[in-house]
Amino acid sequence: MENWTRRLLLAASLLFNCVAANQTLAAETIDDSLRMEPVIQPEVSRREIEPVDIDDVNFEMGAYAGFLSIEDFGTNPVYGVRLAYHVTEGLFMEMALGRSKAGDTSFETLSGDIQLLPDDDRDYTYYNLSVGYNILPGEVFLADRYAFNSQFYLIGGIGNTHFADNDEFTVNFGAGYRFLVSDWFAVHLDGRDHMFDSDLLGESKTTHNLEFHGGLTFFF
Repeated sequence: MENWTRRLLLAASLLFNCVAANQTLAAETIDDSLRMEPVIQPEVSRREIEPVDIDDVNFEMGAYAGFLSIEDFGTNPVYGVRLAYHVTEGLFMEMALGRSKAGDTSFETLSGDIQLLPDDDRDYTYYNLSVGYNILPGEVFLADRYAFNSQFYLIGGIGNTHFADNDEFTVNFGAGYRFLVSDWFAVHLDGRDHMFDSDLLGESKTTHNLEFHGGLTFFF
C-alpha cells in the first residue's frame, strides 16, 4: 500500500512538472513573437516647426491706414499711429491718433452749390486711450514648415473727436486681429466704431463712425 502511494505522488509530481514546462515554453514563444519586427515599417518623419514668439518687451508702436465711414458724410480714407503697452500677456493699453476728411452729404450732392461745411471744417481728427484684451491666441501654419502666433482681441476706450470745428467726447469699441510675422514685427487688422453726440444737421443724435484699417507694428 505504501509503495502505491509513493508511485501516485511521483506520477503527480512528474505531471505537474510537465505542465509547468509547457506553460513556460508557451510564454517564451509569445514573447518572441511580440519581439518580431512588423511586416511594414512606417517611415514617419517629424516636422520641425519653430513658432514665432513675442519679444520680451512691452511696447508696441506702428501706423495704420484704411477707411472711415463718417455718418452723413460718406466713407473716406483714414490714417493714424498707435502706441500700445502690454501690461500682461493678455491685457494691453493703447493710444491712437487718426485723421480723415469728410466728404459731401447727400443733400450737398443733390443741391449743387450749397455747402454745409467749409473745407477747413471737414477735417476729422480723433485721439483715444483704449484697453484691449487678447481672447483667442492661436497659431497660423504656412507651407507645412512655419508657424506664426496670432491673437484675436477686443478693444474699447474713450477719447476726443475734432470735427466741424467742435470737440466731441467719443467712445470707441471694436475688435482686431494681430499676426506676428517675427518676434518684433506684427500685422494688424482692426474694426472700430467711434461714437459721439452731434447736432450738426439740426438734430442731436449719437453718430456711429465705423472704421476699418490695417497696420504694421514693431515691438521695442
